[in-house]
Amino acid sequence: MQVAVVTFDGFNELDSFIASALINRCRKDGLEAFITTPTPVVTSMNGVEVTGQRPMEFVTEAEVVLIGSGVKARDVVADERLISRLRLDPSRQLIGAQCSGALVLARLGLLQGMPACTDMKSRPYVEACDVTVLDAPFHAEGNIATAGGCLASQYLATWVITRMLGEDAARDVIGYVAPVGENQETVERALRAVHAGEVALH
Repeated sequence: MQVAVVTFDGFNELDSFIASALINRCRKDGLEAFITTPTPVVTSMNGVEVTGQRPMEFVTEAEVVLIGSGVKARDVVADERLISRLRLDPSRQLIGAQCSGALVLARLGLLQGMPACTDMKSRPYVEACDVTVLDAPFHAEGNIATAGGCLASQYLATWVITRMLGEDAARDVIGYVAPVGENQETVERALRAVHAGEVALH
């Protein structure tokens, strides 16, 4: 089970690295995340250069695709050639977006008829795509999820791990990385955010 963490130039380190690091704690159970980039090397919003682990085309074969955020998100959605490389299929893939990554999902037509979560700076741009933005850290409908706020990336990872491996696996991962002495409350907060944000589709 492979996860593509799509990471563009100008990316936010917290968004890409927290999600991928948490998911990669499940490697022994067969769930593995890869930093997936449009060019061999991308540079973060703070000047950190990262070599991609997989090319953009990996998104077509991954079971899960997470779209990270960054300061160049509006440039990304305006780049027809780049957007055309994101061939996603919510009927067979879990698809999530972090903060301004919601703009990419909106551009791909994946948020039609559903609200989304994003960060405060991205909110007006997401709303301009006729998407209702929730005052919440996490929302999911079916196989599509969005998270708002950098540290909400732990909720996106919790959702992925829960959907792919079950809640016990998510508890183990979040409990391990939680601040010492706050393990139980951190686990419960993450699961509460995911459960509260999930909409049952009938």
